[in-house]
Amino acid sequence: MQLKIYKSLWGMEGSLEEQFERIANAGYDGVESAVKEISNVKKFSQLLQHHSLDYIPLIYTEGEDHILDFVRQLGIAVQFNPKKIIAHAGRDRWSESEQVSFFRKMVEIETEYGIPIAHETHRRRPFYSPVHTLKILQEVPDLHLNADLSHWCCVAESMLEEYDEAINLVADRAIHIHTRVGYENGPQVPDPRAPEWESHVLAFESWWQKIIESHKLRGEAELTITPEYGPSSYMHTLPYLNMPVADLWDVCLWSAERMRKLVNK
Repeated sequence: MQLKIYKSLWGMEGSLEEQFERIANAGYDGVESAVKEISNVKKFSQLLQHHSLDYIPLIYTEGEDHILDFVRQLGIAVQFNPKKIIAHAGRDRWSESEQVSFFRKMVEIETEYGIPIAHETHRRRPFYSPVHTLKILQEVPDLHLNADLSHWCCVAESMLEEYDEAINLVADRAIHIHTRVGYENGPQVPDPRAPEWESHVLAFESWWQKIIESHKLRGEAELTITPEYGPSSYMHTLPYLNMPVADLWDVCLWSAERMRKLVNK
């Protein structure tokens, strides 16, 4: 099974040309970014082609009609012929029946377009917690996920010791991973390379290992990941100075290398 590593444009600086060049030179397989942030589809496509990079679009739904907003953005995303799409879709405040109905419709859209859609386990969205995610997955068996378990840690205020059932089901439904390490009080540790966070890194890697093993058991040809660490205010900063406590680019490279070793174990 091949590991394909994507670099998020979140937090990157410089022109789009400079960002793509840096990503390609670092050995990433592709880029991940929000569809709504693409101002020039032709230019974005040309840069992908020039640097031989794949693209995973992110779709964030807002407004009164989340299905309509998703389909509008999907119309842009399909122009890039993506292998999969990551979705921040729906709302946590909806009733459970509304959420189940919404995701059944999303499965229909996925089937119609023939592109796997990975719904992210994210705060403010229906998959904000392990308990609620488990309920929806049991009701909608064909739904796929992007596993970003850092959000669950701060929502559950724990390292998920009591949520094995939810983690095991996510392992079988995840088709992408955001490999960011969170902790009991936030979605991103200050610096995952620091020894004081080693136990948290190892916990997350044990969950990611379940996803890896599930992929292998299903005979998947590849696993896609994004070491999606974020800038301030995700990244901790020094008080008053507002200086980041770690280098975002280096942390992402470190995370990517950890995943290479994990997959090749």
